[in-house]
Amino acid sequence: MPTPLPDSRISPRFAGLMTFGRYPRLEDTGGPIDWAIYGIPYDTGVTYRPGTRFGPRAIREASQYLKRYSIVHRLDLCDALTMADAGDAPVHPYHPKQTLDAACGFALSLGSDETRTLALGGDHSTAYSNIKAAWTRQGKPSGGLPLLHFDSHLDTVDSVWGEKYGHASPFIRLIEEGVVDPRRMLSVGIKGPLTNGDDLKYAEEHGVAILTHDEWIETGDQPIVDFVRRLEGEAAYCTFDIDCVDPVFAPGTGTPAVGGFTSHEALRLIRAMKGVNLVGADVVEVLPDRDVMGNTALLAAHIAFELLCLDALRRRDG
Repeated sequence: MPTPLPDSRISPRFAGLMTFGRYPRLEDTGGPIDWAIYGIPYDTGVTYRPGTRFGPRAIREASQYLKRYSIVHRLDLCDALTMADAGDAPVHPYHPKQTLDAACGFALSLGSDETRTLALGGDHSTAYSNIKAAWTRQGKPSGGLPLLHFDSHLDTVDSVWGEKYGHASPFIRLIEEGVVDPRRMLSVGIKGPLTNGDDLKYAEEHGVAILTHDEWIETGDQPIVDFVRRLEGEAAYCTFDIDCVDPVFAPGTGTPAVGGFTSHEALRLIRAMKGVNLVGADVVEVLPDRDVMGNTALLAAHIAFELLCLDALRRRDG
C-alpha cells in the first residue's frame, strides 16, 4: 500500500501536524505498515555535550521539506512503502537501562510482526533498543544480526563513569547479549584520537571489521558493497551516527570528530548498501543546539530517507 501524503501544492509544508516526512501518524493508518518511524528523545548516555534529546523533534522539522521521489533511484518512496510516524518512545532520563528497555518494548509494540522500525535519536545508546527490537522481531536468530555501523567511534567501551549503558557502550552490550554478531559487523568511518590504544582491542579481538575514514579514502565503497554481497540477503541492521560526517557539514552533534565524510559522501555510503535486507535502522546523535542553520538535522532526515529507499529498492528489484 502507498503512504498517503498531503499535496504540498495545496497544503503548505509549514502547516499541519509535524510528523516525519509528513507521513501519517501510526494511529491514523488503517492497514499493515512496512515501516514505523519513531523518536527516542534521550541523551543521558552522553559522555561530552548533551542535547540530543531534542534530536527527534529537529529531524522531524527538517523532514517537512523531504520530498517523496528519488531522482537517483527513480523511485517514489511513498508509492513503494507504507510508512507512519509512531511518535516517541517513553524515556526515564535518570535511568539509562530502564529507558533502553522501555524504548525496546515500545518498538516491539508498533505495527505487526512484519513492521520494521526506524529510530531517530537521541544519543547512540538508544541504538541498543531498536537493534534489540529488530533482532526480537526476526525471531532472535542465534548468533545475532549482521550490523552496518557508520560512526567516528567504535562504541565498544565497557563502561564510562561506572555506567555500562552509555553511548560509548551499545555494541559491547549487544554483542554480549547475542543480539549482534561481531564477525558480521562492519564499522565505517572510524577516525580521530583515542583515549588509549586499548579502545581498539575489543573490536579487534571479537572480529569486528573496521574501515577507518582514512582507509575508505583509499578503498572507496567497495568494502561496503562486498560486505552486503556476503550477507546474501540475510536480515541486517544499519546504525548511522551523524558524527561520522565532518562537523563542517554536520556541526550539530555532541562528540564531533574532524576530517569526516561530506554530506554527499554520507548519502553515497547508504546507497552503497543497495541490495541489503534491512530489517531496522537508526539515525542518532543530532544535537540541535549546535546545529548551524539546521544543516545536521536536514542531513539526518535525508539519511533516513535513503535508508528507507534501500528497503523499497529491494522489494522493487527483488
